Amino acid sequence: MLLGLRPADSEPFQTRFQRRCPQGEIWQVTSSVTPVIEVAAGVILDSSRRILITQRLDHLHQGGLWEFPGGKLEPGETARAALARELREELAIEVEAATPLITLTHAYPDRRVRLHVWRVERFSGVPCGLEGQPWRWVTREELDGYDFPAANLPIMTAARLPDRYAILDESVPDKRTILGRLRDFAERGIELIRLRAAGMNASDYLRLAREAVILAEARGAALMIQGAPAWVEETGAAGLHLRAHELMRLTERPIDRTRWLAASCHDVEQLRQADRIGVDFVVLGPVKPTATHPGAKPLGWTAFTELVGAIRLPVFALGGLSDDDLIRAKQHGAQGIAGIRCFLR
Repeated sequence: MLLGLRPADSEPFQTRFQRRCPQGEIWQVTSSVTPVIEVAAGVILDSSRRILITQRLDHLHQGGLWEFPGGKLEPGETARAALARELREELAIEVEAATPLITLTHAYPDRRVRLHVWRVERFSGVPCGLEGQPWRWVTREELDGYDFPAANLPIMTAARLPDRYAILDESVPDKRTILGRLRDFAERGIELIRLRAAGMNASDYLRLAREAVILAEARGAALMIQGAPAWVEETGAAGLHLRAHELMRLTERPIDRTRWLAASCHDVEQLRQADRIGVDFVVLGPVKPTATHPGAKPLGWTAFTELVGAIRLPVFALGGLSDDDLIRAKQHGAQGIAGIRCFLR
């Protein structure tokens, strides 16, 4: 419960405790008791990986805007149960397979909402707007063309991101090996890849990055690079990945929002800095012991879940993981998993 001092004309829905200040002015110590509205929502995918969105009716809060369908939890109801009930009542579909995607809290001027968002990967029935609401299937790229409530913006990011983030890295970089692994990742359906390539000088890295961007795009993958922000435009990369020390030096977002911005984080301070400067998604770890950073203390899944809950960004779990950890990572609030070795064959 948050306590603070407000003048005597404090807004409604607040508990008021009066006391007299030394100057004689009456203030009120207020305790905000504005309830949080718990909401379940679904990012529903069809067989072509398109996403179903619906438009809010004009008489509703945020009317006329598009959203990911769902609704309020009833007393004693779990988010998963509320999701199934709301999609049945709104769209006439039955949820058959769903995994947690992102949970976030957003404060509107008149209310606070906690959104429990699920990725609905399989359903039965044919969608229809049972409440008269318009709806449509859109691609991930088309989401930006629709007006959503502010609370939905991190969900839009999570909906557009895949659930695997592969890292290309060699202690002694070898161009043929790196490009071969990139090709293998992309051909196996990994859509997001980071070119780390530790130890390269700038000119060699830029040459490799330009070639890697072309190779990735030809196979339907997006390549993230590291280094100077200007290198993103120079190489044509999909975005920039910040290392933790680079992240903490920034006071604002270093690239425009037409490209992805990611960051490596290890604690709550770094996560909050990422949220503050407008990072799109982060990797957080190590979750388990890892050969790459043998001296780093693993977070474990419990601490990982607590840290994920502290921010409103999609988070990839990193460190000591394998492809087999993907489902568990999602169950603990992750967008998916990231790693160097976990995707190698």
